[in-house]
Amino acid sequence: MNTHVFRLLPHEDLRSGIEHWCTEHDLLGAAMVTCVGSLRIASLRMAGGTEVVTREGPFEIVSLVGTWTRMGGHFHISLADNQGVLWGGHLCRGSKVYTTAEIVLIDIGMHNPTRTLDIHTGYPELEVQHTTLPSTSDSSRSS
Repeated sequence: MNTHVFRLLPHEDLRSGIEHWCTEHDLLGAAMVTCVGSLRIASLRMAGGTEVVTREGPFEIVSLVGTWTRMGGHFHISLADNQGVLWGGHLCRGSKVYTTAEIVLIDIGMHNPTRTLDIHTGYPELEVQHTTLPSTSDSSRSS
């Protein structure tokens, strides 16, 4: 499993930057390990909502989790304001880095991840075709 570590700079779009990195490095799929940094503007969609809410920060990135496939990404972010009040939701484009975003991803392409429309949720959801590793034959083991 390959690990990818990179940094986004001030004013870069957090979501677009992650997606661009994955595309430029020819990943089939990735999972977010961690992200440390801050946003000056945060654009999030709340659970069950359709409207994108945009707020001005600065905000500390408390957590960022998610998956990415070539069909799109699904990221959830938690942010803290200067009073320590938490806010979070689905990360949307338009979320701009304030000072830095230090990102660690793992490559999950060996699982052949994709996204397909789920009739129950109405969203393109993660679908994985697991690969199997060759098993070791018992006859090759010594007693």
